[in-house]
Order: sequence, then structure tokens, then C-alpha cells
Amino acid sequence: MDIKNLRYNAAAGVFKASVDIERFGRTFRYPCEVAAPETMARNAVIEQLRRRALQMSDTRI
Repeated sequence: MDIKNLRYNAAAGVFKASVDIERFGRTFRYPCEVAAPETMARNAVIEQLRRRALQMSDTRI
């Protein structure tokens, strides 16, 4: 899994990113966001974004 374009939208209070999941030799990209304060630990933000992408995916790892 690869997190790309991680950014914080202060007006909305969310972290946004594109999360790439590789499956069957193909890459699927999911636009994800997590509502959290800007001070949230980066590793916690990334974990939440990964979980969101997996929820959006129709196949499981």
C-alpha cells in the first residue's frame, strides 16, 4: 500500500490522501480522508487512511 499526496485541509479539519493498493498486478487508487486535528501523529493518520482504503476496496488483503 502506498500513501500519496498526504495533505491537511484546515477548513474541513481532515487529512486527505490517495491510497494505492496493488492487487493482481494492478494498482487501484482510493481517495481517502480522515477527520482529525492537525496535531494527530503522522503514523496514526496513515493507519486510518490505510483502513479507509481497505474498506473501499472490494477485495481484501
